[in-house]
Amino acid sequence: MPLALVALAVTAFAIGTTEFAVMGLLPQVADSLDVSIPQAGWLISAYALGVVIGAPLLTALAAGRPRKAVLIALAGFFAFGNLLCAIAPDFWTLAAARLITGLPHGAFFGAGAVAAAELVTPDKRARAVAVMFSGLTLANVVGVPAATLLGQHLGWRATMLVVVAIGAAGALAIARLVPALPSPAQAGLRHELGAFRSGQLWLALAMVVVGCGGFFACYSYITPLLTEVSGFGTGSVTLVLSLFGVGMTIGNVLGGYAADRALRPTVCASFLLVAAVLALFAVTARAEWSAAVTVLLVGLFGFAIVPAVQTLVLQKASAAPTLASATVQGAFNLANAQGAYFGGLALDAGLGWTSPTLVGAGLATAGAVIAVASWAVDRRRPSAAARASAPTLVVAGAGTGTGVGVGSAPAPEGRIGAETTTRR
Repeated sequence: MPLALVALAVTAFAIGTTEFAVMGLLPQVADSLDVSIPQAGWLISAYALGVVIGAPLLTALAAGRPRKAVLIALAGFFAFGNLLCAIAPDFWTLAAARLITGLPHGAFFGAGAVAAAELVTPDKRARAVAVMFSGLTLANVVGVPAATLLGQHLGWRATMLVVVAIGAAGALAIARLVPALPSPAQAGLRHELGAFRSGQLWLALAMVVVGCGGFFACYSYITPLLTEVSGFGTGSVTLVLSLFGVGMTIGNVLGGYAADRALRPTVCASFLLVAAVLALFAVTARAEWSAAVTVLLVGLFGFAIVPAVQTLVLQKASAAPTLASATVQGAFNLANAQGAYFGGLALDAGLGWTSPTLVGAGLATAGAVIAVASWAVDRRRPSAAARASAPTLVVAGAGTGTGVGVGSAPAPEGRIGAETTTRR
């Protein structure tokens, strides 16, 4: 795998750390700015809102510009947002800064996923996307616990400043290691929006919003589940939650390899496995050891979906993938919101702390149904039409070794046909 993927993973690590670390620092933030912990929780929502707004907006503004320059600008934007958080004098300024910090999140992962796929041969695309997303998963294993510990001892502002440094390092690494990746000749906002005429793309987004909501229905209420049902002490919960990160890291790697070999089966199987393990969690949560094992499995199967779905979107929007890929990040945040909402409804109804896992199992099952329906539609398409729409890899900057671009035209001289090794 190209070293350039490590540069993308470094920035992904910084983004993942800043997104989730604030959850562990809410008491410190609340005390420092004289607000309640529930009010401090609005900082999480502000970031998520920034992701939903920024994914299509910044991607649209960047349409037609060289991808390397876009990635550097987005990484710098992210570092700047965290600097605003570190120096925010009051809560509302911090909330605005968190929204600003979330703006480049979706656009970066969207452009980064396309760039990662362009850096490798077609048969390694899902693995390349998984390498970039490994920064996000490692953030949950290393970054978030370290940031929480640092914030508890030196204050939450120190954590933000460290993330600024990591984000800046990511921007420099992209500038140094990522080759020039100019946009395809047809790039532009109107061309990117054209990808959304694909019904298959909408089905892929629907399976993310619905199916991945199952994972978040469980994750949003995992701490009280572990303390009230499993019997873990408050101090032990952090260690157990790190198993989520370990599982996510393993699932990210395995999902990438599996998706390169059989994309559609990987997507469907991942949703079904998430549904099964979430349903099982309602039983295994009764004992500490079985709860810990199940937490690992939820993270593993839950994140195996990510590189597979991201690759599926790149495939279905191959002629204009950047905006579609960024929109997936907004879809994940919508999944987070609706999963937490429905899990909360179950708790408000008095169904007990294990009820969000059962809600999650239902949502993941619905995601599997959408995935199977999408696969069935694909299989009914005439093979000739499928071949006509198959994307190609375009050697960018011919003779300069500057990179590979994604296109959709027939493969003339100098182009390499793609997608021939990815099974549906």
